[in-house]
Amino acid sequence: MIIKSLKLKNFRNYDLLNLNFNHATNIFYGDNAQGKTNILESIYVSGTTKSHRGTKDKDMILFGEEEAHIETIVEKKGVPFRIDMHLKKNSPKGIAINKVPIKRASELFGIIHLVFFSPEDLNIIKNGPSERRRFMDLELSQLDKIYLCDLANYNRVLNQRNRLLKEISFRPDLADTLEIWDMQAAEYGEKVEKRRKRFVEELNEIIQGIHKKLTGGREEILLSYESGKSGENLLEALTKNRERDIRQKSTSVGPHRDDICFWTNGLDIRKFGSQGQQRTAALSLKLSQIRLIESVIGDTPILLLDDVLSELDKNRQNYLLDSIHDIQTLITCTGLDEFVDHRFSINKIFQIKDGRVIKEN
Repeated sequence: MIIKSLKLKNFRNYDLLNLNFNHATNIFYGDNAQGKTNILESIYVSGTTKSHRGTKDKDMILFGEEEAHIETIVEKKGVPFRIDMHLKKNSPKGIAINKVPIKRASELFGIIHLVFFSPEDLNIIKNGPSERRRFMDLELSQLDKIYLCDLANYNRVLNQRNRLLKEISFRPDLADTLEIWDMQAAEYGEKVEKRRKRFVEELNEIIQGIHKKLTGGREEILLSYESGKSGENLLEALTKNRERDIRQKSTSVGPHRDDICFWTNGLDIRKFGSQGQQRTAALSLKLSQIRLIESVIGDTPILLLDDVLSELDKNRQNYLLDSIHDIQTLITCTGLDEFVDHRFSINKIFQIKDGRVIKEN
């Protein structure tokens, strides 16, 4: 799987941009705040409909404009796809695949498989559980459309239940209607949790070998899925916590509260690991993500590396670069020094300045 070309109009700081990529390694270099990350972001949006930054559509449109357009040409197992994404300030985005508009964004998932790796991802272990849930949801949504549907249904029911919990404080008689929402939340929530647990098991099979190599055999890693339920099923847990939920006006148990635990040599490194251990685990997780996608889809994903190399020591840099030589990679950096002493081959270089490609070779 490769991205062949990208066209941007009024996206971030680009009024017009037209790029053709090499099938292997593409480097974007230049000073900070010139627009390098924006290129990777536009590709991620075209594959997932969302910004990796969590940014709203209107904030990705060039200042003073009403719309932005992203056109991405992808080749998947020899078959070309054209994806058009229209971002609008005051209405939902428009999406077309091969010039045919689609009604649901979920129809896009599965065409492009992307792995985005930024310096912020190095903190995924030590940051809050919401980031780890987001990691699971974004990855599983690319791999499993059934999961995407179950997650959307669960979030819809959860929002309705939370709204009802707030209303009960004004109208206590509405408490009797909670059971309906509990049943629906349990139905979809159990499916979401089951698929997440299988995802963690699949990652475990891959990450252990990668982490052992990264640490020179000194550390072993194990991932476990943490549910807020204490043995009961979700419906029982929701029923048991109903009075507390009414007092707090929010749902206290369910997949939206769950987490992944990272154990290294029996230690929970989210709480007790060093920064080095946490960063190594994050790198292992991202590399495992690549290999898991390959095993599921029978093809390589596209890797977007946003200024990560400057955050890694030489050993981790080398391991990362050695691990991705067989997939199309788009890398941003402030200079080319990271690659000078490495046998890593660079196939295409773009110099970015003020939202322009001022040099390409």
